[in-house]
Amino acid sequence: MASSRKGSVATSVARSEATFTDGGAVKSTTRYTDEEWAKFIAEVEKDIVVSSEPYSCPDVGGPALAQTIDHTLLKLEARAVQFDDLCAEARVNGFATVCVRPQWVHKCAVDLRGSNVKVACVIGFHEGTYDLLHKAQEAKQALRAGASELDIVLNYEELQTHQYASIYTELATLRLQAPHPTLLKLILETSQLTPSQTIAACAMAAAANFDYVKTSTGFRGHGAREIDVRLMAACCERLGAGVPVERRMRVKASGGIRTIEDAVRMLEAGASRLGTSGGVWIVKEGRETAEQGTGLSPLAAEGFERRGSRPGLETRLFTDY
Repeated sequence: MASSRKGSVATSVARSEATFTDGGAVKSTTRYTDEEWAKFIAEVEKDIVVSSEPYSCPDVGGPALAQTIDHTLLKLEARAVQFDDLCAEARVNGFATVCVRPQWVHKCAVDLRGSNVKVACVIGFHEGTYDLLHKAQEAKQALRAGASELDIVLNYEELQTHQYASIYTELATLRLQAPHPTLLKLILETSQLTPSQTIAACAMAAAANFDYVKTSTGFRGHGAREIDVRLMAACCERLGAGVPVERRMRVKASGGIRTIEDAVRMLEAGASRLGTSGGVWIVKEGRETAEQGTGLSPLAAEGFERRGSRPGLETRLFTDY
């Protein structure tokens, strides 16, 4: 059953009961029909107000910027040494997490022992159409291997065909399999969704007590866009009405975030986390921006002089920066 931490709007629709899958896993099912979910989602959508004002952004020259970054490596052809590099960079820069596929979680957890950097693992990646048992097994494997956060791909094909009860059952079951303090992020793949579908996904994520909604996998269509991040941030505010800000569901922007300008644009649009393989470059640019005293805005920093060339993951060492 969803916790009251998301507020009455989300939990008023979250009546659920526990059953068991054929594989013996605990499964949570909703008593609401697709039609009842549709009515609730329509009520949420009516009250969404998207702000055009900038949200607060960490000091680009300070450590708080690095703490917004999930340092990401999801390429299928990636080699073990690249994950050593990834973890070393995360340690030195103070990133929030490294974000990897399930088979690399244990290695990264070992590499990061003694640091404050967590391991995030993608689940159902990248199509999201794996069945619930597969996702539950991946989640269980990742948690046993040392993951503290799970980035779960929404079955957006079901969302497109209004199978809301099925989606909620999957999300609530995965929340049951991975209780707090594990952080759960739902990857929406906004490139495939209409604004109304994005709102629906946020509503069900909040009802299932997820901690974040995330824009994209980075593998299909466009990545993070300001318009999508602002809409998702507005949903989080609406669904978290009456709940302290620090306990509301939040937004992770992911896909195509490569520069400090990209990072600031997403943070000022309402993101609290950034998924990127360019974290080292972004933090480096942030420090240089602060040193030059140019400041940054979503419209980019005129007069900002980039120093050096963009590092590639295979060649950069954790002692470089």
